[in-house]
Amino acid sequence: MLIGIYSLAFVLGVLWLLQQPVLPEMYWAIGLIPVALIALILLRSPFRFSVWLSRCLLFVVMLGAGFFWAVLWAQIRLTDELPHAWEGRDVAVVGVVTQLPQVSQQNVRFQLEVERVLTPDAVVPAHIQLSWYRDGRYDDGNLPRIAAGERWQLTVRLKRPHGGANPYVADYEAKLLERNIRATGYVRTAESNKRLESPKNYSTYFFERKRAEIRSRFQRYLADYPYAGVLIALVVGDQRAIPPEQWDTFTRTGTSHLMAISGSHVTLVAGLVALLAYWGWRRAGLALWLPARKFALVCGLLVAIGYALLAGFAVPVRRALFMMTIVVVAFWGNQRVRALSVLGWVLLLVVVLDPWSVIAPGFWLSFAAVALICLVVSGRIGQPGAIIGWARIQWAITLGLFPLLLILFQQISLISPVANAIAIPLITLVIVPLALLATVPGMEFLLLVAHPVLQVTMEALQWLGELPLATWQQQMPPFWTVIAATAGVIWLLLPGGPGLGLSAGFPARWLGILMGLPLFLVSPEKPAEGELWLTVLDVGQGLSVMLRTRDHVMLYDTGPSYGDSDSGKYVILPFLRGEGVRALDRMIVSHADSDHSGGALSILANIPTRTLLTSIADDHPVRQAVPDNRDCLAGDKWEWDGVHFEILHPLKSDFLQRWKRKTNAMSCVLKVTTLYGSVLLPGDIDRKTEADLLHRTGVALASDVLIVPHHGSRSSSSEAFVQQIDPDYAIFTAGYRSRFGHPHPEIIKRYHEQGSSLRRSDYDGAVLLRFTRGRIKVDSWRVLNRRFWHDRW
Repeated sequence: MLIGIYSLAFVLGVLWLLQQPVLPEMYWAIGLIPVALIALILLRSPFRFSVWLSRCLLFVVMLGAGFFWAVLWAQIRLTDELPHAWEGRDVAVVGVVTQLPQVSQQNVRFQLEVERVLTPDAVVPAHIQLSWYRDGRYDDGNLPRIAAGERWQLTVRLKRPHGGANPYVADYEAKLLERNIRATGYVRTAESNKRLESPKNYSTYFFERKRAEIRSRFQRYLADYPYAGVLIALVVGDQRAIPPEQWDTFTRTGTSHLMAISGSHVTLVAGLVALLAYWGWRRAGLALWLPARKFALVCGLLVAIGYALLAGFAVPVRRALFMMTIVVVAFWGNQRVRALSVLGWVLLLVVVLDPWSVIAPGFWLSFAAVALICLVVSGRIGQPGAIIGWARIQWAITLGLFPLLLILFQQISLISPVANAIAIPLITLVIVPLALLATVPGMEFLLLVAHPVLQVTMEALQWLGELPLATWQQQMPPFWTVIAATAGVIWLLLPGGPGLGLSAGFPARWLGILMGLPLFLVSPEKPAEGELWLTVLDVGQGLSVMLRTRDHVMLYDTGPSYGDSDSGKYVILPFLRGEGVRALDRMIVSHADSDHSGGALSILANIPTRTLLTSIADDHPVRQAVPDNRDCLAGDKWEWDGVHFEILHPLKSDFLQRWKRKTNAMSCVLKVTTLYGSVLLPGDIDRKTEADLLHRTGVALASDVLIVPHHGSRSSSSEAFVQQIDPDYAIFTAGYRSRFGHPHPEIIKRYHEQGSSLRRSDYDGAVLLRFTRGRIKVDSWRVLNRRFWHDRW
């Protein structure tokens, strides 16, 4: 049991480092040496207090060891970087494709291990991620065929790791650090782009090439089948093969874990092989030469290793494989092991080999679920029969992961126990074995058996996911409530007697429920009467702003769409969930351009919206998604909780001639006025529209805060407009190293000379403003949430 506690201390040390804004120096690790020596001396003392103190000191040593082990890894990874001077410049490189490429309609994305840099004096990191887009000038616009293990000469344009920075949204730069990707970019059109002779170490990428081969065969064989992507994901771990709408079903039913190559899949395959090997070995009469159980366990382990490599070796797979390895080694050595002790050793091994694995949610969910299963199976809460045991496992996992799911995703599936009771047996015992057997050449016909079973399973999950209250959403809870709820779960799962009753066994286990209540009862702070909280989200090259008063929430614009997804799904919805927003009182989509309307449909499909104001055409899908949709007309006014809202543009006459006007000129212009200041949101209006507004509104246009029109383009922000508004704060929304050149240096200079304090979403991340009593408080998420891997300018 102690190894589990010390392993947890090591993990907490790694987590501690991940909260640091600056990377500390390694020489501080020397301080751990005297602490460790004192702990070892005290451990040999005959006094019980000394032993207790020694264990506390060893916990501190392991905490520090995890911290500085991660520091060492961070220093190694961060040293390999792309210099600022080589961002956005064409560089010729030679490298090897290291992993299974991801193909979409617009591009093929792949990782490249750089072997040589051909451009003189250029410096390029060893590991980069590239996208190769369709280009009508190259190969008739077809995407190139790229496979793992191939060597390519490419002309690329790179940038340093950078992603959106928003509250409650996954840190993309941390994900790149976890995968050791030190630059991202795209392939430039060039005659020199070509496939080269395969490298000598081609065998290194054998399993990656096998994954690609299996994926290709499945895609051909199941070309017209709706759930082909699910079968591909279950076999080779290519989760991007699953369409977004099917992922929504898995999310709502709490079965997403089954679409990862989970430890249960690996264990099942290894177990089936072990049973066959056991039966065959005994039938062959070889048990006297080598015990059948030992032979069977080795066979199962070898198959598990192969499946793990075929599946991409994700954290849950590593955890299952390491646990099996320890169990097999112990059995061969005639040693008995305890499940929780094995889990502790595996936890330490996984994090030592890869400290960045703690960034992945799957790390926490996998280890927490297995710990809960070990707790139940080992009889810590009673010794039930098979059916009751299954029910207890489901109950323990659902209850035990509740706080973790809330803090990771701000939502849980209430229907997950039922959904998993249906999906786990069918997927694990029927679909996965058939799909794996179908990887054998000539056995593809088994896919035609697996797919109907999968289709029935998916239809059942879809029905469950559409039930009312299938999911529970919760604002990001205060950290202390999560700690209290976790302690409550542990209290509930303390040793008990037979039966499912909470009162059985350990006395007063019902207190665990009380400890979990603050998770739901403690409400976060919200604006007071007359206050406005405004968040300008970092959605890249686009715009999305949430405005919140005491009892109302409004969203102005919904960010861009990109490829097969959009910022509504991956940025705005997680942010709204974290804020505890379950419905929007109003959404304004300023105009039809995709960088302002791209995320609208994703948001409207997931959050009820009472009213839509927009300038887009009546037949646009966004308008059809909201029954109460209206044109945003100058003169529309309303008041929420002491805060005044007014539409300043466009005019009714503009809508009569909408087909003649550019979409930017039709942007809905909103002014919001509070007792403590005002803000103007002009969308993408151009200089002509600015002049019209100045003529019609005059001094009424002046505002304390301005969301700079058209992302700081030269086509907007005329001198007269800037002088009339005279904002204290000017906020630019633009993508990092925008290909449009936004914001333009001339416009930046204009606002600077006006005396405005400037904020930029590409540098500051989300900008958070509070119009509160006596002042306007402005913060940026990259300052509030600074981490050592974030870039600095």
